[in-house]
Parts: sequence; structure tokens; C-alpha cells
Amino acid sequence: MLEVEALDLYYGASHALRRVGLTAKKGEVTCVLGRNGVGKTSVLRAIFGLLPTRSGQIRWEGEDISRLAAYDRARVGLALVPQGREIFPRLTVEENLETGFSILPRSLRYVPDEIYTLFPALKNMLKRRGGDLSGGQQQQLAIARALVMRPRCLLLDEPTEGIQPSIIKDIGRVIATLAKRGDMAILLVEQYFEFARDLAAAFFVMQRGAVVLSGRRDDMDEAAVRSFLTV
Repeated sequence: MLEVEALDLYYGASHALRRVGLTAKKGEVTCVLGRNGVGKTSVLRAIFGLLPTRSGQIRWEGEDISRLAAYDRARVGLALVPQGREIFPRLTVEENLETGFSILPRSLRYVPDEIYTLFPALKNMLKRRGGDLSGGQQQQLAIARALVMRPRCLLLDEPTEGIQPSIIKDIGRVIATLAKRGDMAILLVEQYFEFARDLAAAFFVMQRGAVVLSGRRDDMDEAAVRSFLTV
């Protein structure tokens, strides 16, 4: 389980995260919802170790990882699919996937067949440069690259942003498949309410850097959640 407790984060004098607490269990998708600028991306980047926190604790599988560097958090099982995908445009699809090898022992430095089962289109594009792919294909590549690392906790930052509807459905199916395996915690940041609602077992809604609403999917008051998403 991923456990975040009383997380505070500052950008200079600006208090960006205010005592944020959340949990994400293996075998489930946990969604973080909210408008632009409320701190959702900051939460993921703090969990992964890309932003320094002022106070609070981050635990993964019972161990405090709050002071680990990002590459050490990757080694203990975390992987981040960042907003905007951040693939390497001049590298081929195959080379992009192989960048996930960096934290793996030599015996695991290969792309599992499951990657091409989840993303069959990538198998036919291995020699194409990442920058030549469509936005949806790049998003699939970004997720696949993270999965090459064999994560047990997958952090996804708005994977539907700027993606065509057919690819959104494909990505939703992949996320649901990964959750059903039962060995991975998935923390999903989203603004697309229907996509998040249909996948989530649990949800946390943010406003002004704080969690203001949370619960299990079966207890969700959709009107209340939507009130924090509308402009």
C-alpha cells in the first residue's frame, strides 16, 4: 500500500500542498481529482521524489521512502508516467522502452511480452522515432516505458489529456487490466470525470492544495465531486 500522510510542499513562499493525506491499495485504481492548479501534479511528483517536501511522510509497503531520491523510489517499485508524456522524440520506440532498463538487474533487462499484449500497436512501430508518433501513441509508449520497470505502484498524471477518444478507451482498458492483476497500486490524476469514475475504487478530490473530499467509489456523491471540477 502507498500511504501519504500530512504532506506539506512549498514553491518558495507559496504553500502548494497543505497536509495532504491519501492511500492507494494494490489491486485498485485510486483517483485524484480537481481543477487545474490545485496541486494534483505536485502530489505525484512529491510521491516520486521529484519535489522536496517540507513535512509529512510517504510510505510504500510499510517503509518510509520520504527521503529517498527518485531513482531509489523507482528501485523499490514506483514508476511515474508524467503529464505531457515526456518521451524521447529522437529515440525510437524500442529505445524509449529500453530507457526503463536503468533500474533493473541485468536479468530483467528485456521488454516483457505483456507490453505488446497491452499495446499491440507499439510492436509494429519499434523502429519509428517517438517524435513521429501521434499524441495517443506517445501516451501509450509512456505508459509502456513505465511498465518495463516492473512497478508495483504506478503513478499516472492525466493520461487522457489531449488524446483521441478511441485511445482513451484503450488506455482505460489497460489500467483496468493492470488493476485486476492485484499486484499493483495505481494512483491516477485526472480531470476527465467519467474516465476516473469508471476506473476508481477510491477517490480524493483536491482544492487549493488540500484534500477536501474522499471516499470509496460506491459512496461517491457525483454532484459534490463535480462541484470541485467545474470552473
